[in-house]
Amino acid sequence: MPRRSLADLAPGDLVDDVFLVASKQSRADRQGNLYLTLDLRDPTGNISARVWNVTKSLADSFESGDFLKVRAKAQYAQGITQLVVSHLEAVDPARLGLDPAAFLPKAPVSIAVLTSQLRGFLKSLDDPHLKALCDAFLMDDAFLADFTAVPAGVREHHAYQGGLLEHVVAMMTLASTVGELYPEVNRDLLLVGCFLHDVGKVRELSHQRGFDYTDEGQLVGHLSLGVSMVEEKLPLVQRLLGEPFPPETLLRIKHMILSHHGTLEFGSPKLPMTPEAVALHHLDALDSKLHAALREIRDDPDTASRWTRYDPKRNRRLFKGSAPPAAGEGEEDLD
Repeated sequence: MPRRSLADLAPGDLVDDVFLVASKQSRADRQGNLYLTLDLRDPTGNISARVWNVTKSLADSFESGDFLKVRAKAQYAQGITQLVVSHLEAVDPARLGLDPAAFLPKAPVSIAVLTSQLRGFLKSLDDPHLKALCDAFLMDDAFLADFTAVPAGVREHHAYQGGLLEHVVAMMTLASTVGELYPEVNRDLLLVGCFLHDVGKVRELSHQRGFDYTDEGQLVGHLSLGVSMVEEKLPLVQRLLGEPFPPETLLRIKHMILSHHGTLEFGSPKLPMTPEAVALHHLDALDSKLHAALREIRDDPDTASRWTRYDPKRNRRLFKGSAPPAAGEGEEDLD
């Protein structure tokens, strides 16, 4: 029996299928009874779920990244369709013949196309030192496999397989225009900053069964991990070059990685202090924030409303306005 698309569920529909637990939160109601808030995924999308009056043993029987056999009923609450779960149990997807990767969201653009675009930007570098540094990363098959699969974030922008790669390529595209408008900015250095600014996320985030933070990611973070990864490549870079890597160039790259969040309160230990670092911070913010806003408008479940739901993180709603006419709608028949 084919799996029903989650987008087609209507209030009252019954669900009996296997889902990936994308996130899990244990909470207590006003009477102190334990309940679970889940974000469940299947190959067609994701949906929120509630499990009321659970025992601690049931709550402890699974974690994010596990697979559950779920029986539930769809209901409409707070402007969205969600599941109220009556039964769940942890299952092994391999025993059921399921591919865990099929349950993870994927970039809308082909990974092969994005990887080709990344290589094209890096091939265009004129600086031999910067080109050798990038080659040292591209020659590492294990790194490249992770870099092209990891999301840019767990829940915010580009939260899907290949999301980091898509984010980096978008930033590189913007950086090329910046280089044309501002010739004082070192285009090669800015492109390399776009490539490496989030490189530490290949160690910060896990992506094989759901998206979550690794222990290393929680304790160290991708800014520090990114600097460490650059330093680890230096012996190979120097062998490729046949000479030492320029100390000031290395310093500028480390500074871009450490300062790209832009402000101390957002995790950067240093403020951007070079033209390339300033540009990198704003390119990162532009692509990530615009991507998140467009996704929020596109995925808003209340299609009849001209506004998205209120987002407490951003302290606002977004205006959707009227839906654009369908192709051909409103055109005069000239025959």
